[in-house]
Amino acid sequence: MTGVVAAKVPAVTMPRSNDRPAKISFRNITKEFVSKARGTSTKALNGLSLDIAEKDFVCLIGPSGCGKSTLLNLIGGFEHATSGDVLLDGVRVTAPGPDRGVVFQEGALFPWLNVLDNVCFGPRRLGLPRERYLEEAHAILEEVGLLPFARHLPAELSGGMRQRVAIARALINHPPVLLMDEPFAALDPQTRVLMQEMLLRIWEHDNRTVLFITHDVEEALFLGTRVVVMSSRPGRILKDVRAELPRPRDFSVFGHPEFVKVKAELFALVREQTIAAAADASGNAGTVRTP
Repeated sequence: MTGVVAAKVPAVTMPRSNDRPAKISFRNITKEFVSKARGTSTKALNGLSLDIAEKDFVCLIGPSGCGKSTLLNLIGGFEHATSGDVLLDGVRVTAPGPDRGVVFQEGALFPWLNVLDNVCFGPRRLGLPRERYLEEAHAILEEVGLLPFARHLPAELSGGMRQRVAIARALINHPPVLLMDEPFAALDPQTRVLMQEMLLRIWEHDNRTVLFITHDVEEALFLGTRVVVMSSRPGRILKDVRAELPRPRDFSVFGHPEFVKVKAELFALVREQTIAAAADASGNAGTVRTP
């Protein structure tokens, strides 16, 4: 898809993913969740393989329960695969680390700390010099438009502002990988678009690697360099679409005929898998008794 954004917006040329080394690799991943109390096991992922190149912005979409968040938790080091390898720069992931910043659907801010102290929490724990991280925290808060609110508590902020604090808190540690699990899902449509545009500006500035989970096909196509569609449980990769839209992008791209066409194709695929997931759930598919 080319020529989607009006000519007045200059295109940003990025090397294609297959010209760059893999930053994240999922190799033949299977993940089962076992309930000893109920004597059951549920297979969330089955034989899934996916490479994400350095500087890619990959959006994962698919029906609820297909394993999107499970994949994010595997590369985050919060979960471990039942079988297969999860690699970061070719090294097996075994635990969380500062090289992966995480932003969840809820900001998960410390309610007793103000905005500035929430952002500075990571560098402070690492024992970095206060002068150094304070200066950087102020710069990041200015970038996300929250410097005037540095002394406010999270309860005094809107939902969108709290998510900006969460993003700033992840960015201050300079993680080469940013993992985002539906960070804008709870926001109203207008705030959501503003947050999407802010995230794109930040990514276009530093080009870190992003893995972004969403249920919103339009959001995925707007943000991503790639949109990866997962099947109903147990999750596997159904389609990997390269979103070759000129950058920088803004909201005007939503109405372009080609954008609308591809969005409809992706939506139809996700809808098909959502129907399959509902049928599986009604028949208790994917859950078996353990010995």
